[in-house]
Amino acid sequence: MAALRYAGLDDTDSEDELPPGWEQRTTKDGWVYYANHTEEKTQWEHPKTGKRKRIAGDLPYGWEQETDENGQVFFVDHINKRTTYLDPRLAFTVDDNPTKPTTRQRYDGSTTAMEILQGRDLSGKVVVVTGANSGIGFETAKSFALHGAHVILACRNMTRANEAVSRILGEWHKAKVEAMTLDLALLRSVQHFAQAFKAKNVSLHVLVCNAAVFGLPWTLTKDGLETTFQVNHLGHFYLVQLLQDVLCRSAPARVVVVSSESHRFTDINDSSGKLDFSRLSPSKNDYWAMLAYNRSKLCNILFSNELHRRLSPRGVTSNAVHPGNMMYSALHRGWWVYTLLFTLARPFTKSMQGGADWAECNAQVNRAQGARPCRSQCYT
Repeated sequence: MAALRYAGLDDTDSEDELPPGWEQRTTKDGWVYYANHTEEKTQWEHPKTGKRKRIAGDLPYGWEQETDENGQVFFVDHINKRTTYLDPRLAFTVDDNPTKPTTRQRYDGSTTAMEILQGRDLSGKVVVVTGANSGIGFETAKSFALHGAHVILACRNMTRANEAVSRILGEWHKAKVEAMTLDLALLRSVQHFAQAFKAKNVSLHVLVCNAAVFGLPWTLTKDGLETTFQVNHLGHFYLVQLLQDVLCRSAPARVVVVSSESHRFTDINDSSGKLDFSRLSPSKNDYWAMLAYNRSKLCNILFSNELHRRLSPRGVTSNAVHPGNMMYSALHRGWWVYTLLFTLARPFTKSMQGGADWAECNAQVNRAQGARPCRSQCYT
């Protein structure tokens, strides 16, 4: 009864009646959640009964379910030519099973990042996403920001980063989002980013190591290392080392490393089985763009596993994720042949929101088995 008095409903006639300022909504997969417009929060449990519910049955004849650009589900009545965000099946709900479905049961390859975070309140959480001005990084950053997190877009190109910030604020003007300079091809820039972030004196709950290059011709960075290796792996490795103390102070915290299924198609050992350092940053004569990318992704996974082993006792977990094969992003911009291949494959690939879901899922869900890569396995 204390909960009812708090909601002002101790004398209501119906136990399913919502308090003033509350709204009942549904997710794409049929789960009912409740929005509190007064406090700008959402929750799965009914504010009065504490029950969880699902909708039952199919949509009425002539109705169709759609999803808007913000990931919000709405319904189209083709017969009466109208749209609504209220599910017409809400009058026919059933109580949820007390055993909450696992992440593996609820989400699949078609799930988007917005659906992963549906109903979550991330207020007070601080998230850093590298390479967040476009592609998977942008969708990841946007999804976190639209659910209340303070998100920092760590990008090399500040013009594009600020444009990305404006796009997010255009969807929700209350979003806490900002851009900071980070060039992973320059270790001094990584140092400056870490120093600037620490100067903010804020926590760091999620670090998404997303930025990457692909298909580049052989070049050396100003640090004298092959570019693909430094941007995709070494720059992130250094960034995590510099922010490790902040992550530990912010525990529980998480590092998400965006890797790739391509890690399977390479090796970094010599013929005797020992680590061959020359393969990590090869000379021009030994360089092949695809192999360089694959090796960097293998390094991502090995790093994530070891990071988890070392820091999980201190409350910092790490996961490596495979977002999906051949997604149409700007990653292929290094060579026109790759651009052509990605363009031809585009009708059969996942969307950026679909790719971002793996970063969101691993950033939000406690995985007792540790830093095993999502939808991929690491070399041992």
